[in-house]
Amino acid sequence: MRSLALTAEERHQPYAAYFSRRPAAPDPRRLEAMSAPMDPAQALRAEDRGRLLDPGYHGVECGWCILPDGTGYVANHTPMPGVTLEMVNWWFAWHALEDLRYKIWWPAGHFSASIPDPAQRARAADARRPLVERFQGITHHVQEDVGGGPEDILISFMTPQDFGLDMARFDAARHTLVAANGRSRPVGAFFLRPWASAVMCHFVRTTDDGVEFRSRFWLGRQLVDGQPRTRLPPFVKVPAAAARGLARHNVLEYANLASFLPALYREMNA
Repeated sequence: MRSLALTAEERHQPYAAYFSRRPAAPDPRRLEAMSAPMDPAQALRAEDRGRLLDPGYHGVECGWCILPDGTGYVANHTPMPGVTLEMVNWWFAWHALEDLRYKIWWPAGHFSASIPDPAQRARAADARRPLVERFQGITHHVQEDVGGGPEDILISFMTPQDFGLDMARFDAARHTLVAANGRSRPVGAFFLRPWASAVMCHFVRTTDDGVEFRSRFWLGRQLVDGQPRTRLPPFVKVPAAAARGLARHNVLEYANLASFLPALYREMNA
């Protein structure tokens, strides 16, 4: 596993200062919302994910729970004043090309990021392509600790169409989507532990002063041919600690990203 410490080469990168800065403090109300489970009846079903396109907000925008079928659910809402859709798309195209780019997102728990497939990596690095084509349809391999120890995580990003959104309602001038099938297992587990499945969704829409992330995770699920499928062994439930840890981690890392993304984007695109 890679180290959190910076290499000599990383210390000379123009964005290395973002690694050593104090992480932004999250909204304490959001952390408080993640301290205990929400009512599962308030969870957005994966089958109803298209409701994220509706105006307004859901009954619970920040919370987590274990659903009656044993799968897990996490929701989070992150306002990002001063951030644009262009910045969001750029970040997801840019950050997996070097470990340090991923480390600065959350220095306390992000170890490394890569794009294992050479053709996909070349696509992500191709500045001639539209930004969304540089992460959607591409798989990232990251190592991070979301609260239960370091994990290997494969994140296979999807287009809005593949995610199953109604493209007649999806407006690229007001929305972007960062959605993926994810698989994770402890670092070093190899074949000793099966992959844990999840569906990740960050539906991002513009606001008067920037954008907002409406994040949803369905743990123990995968999208297969556009349909949600449960990927849990019989009689197994997602541990509450896993859902709670992911919920808290999401609050922390996205609050920190919101605090530096506008400045980083301007510096890297000057």
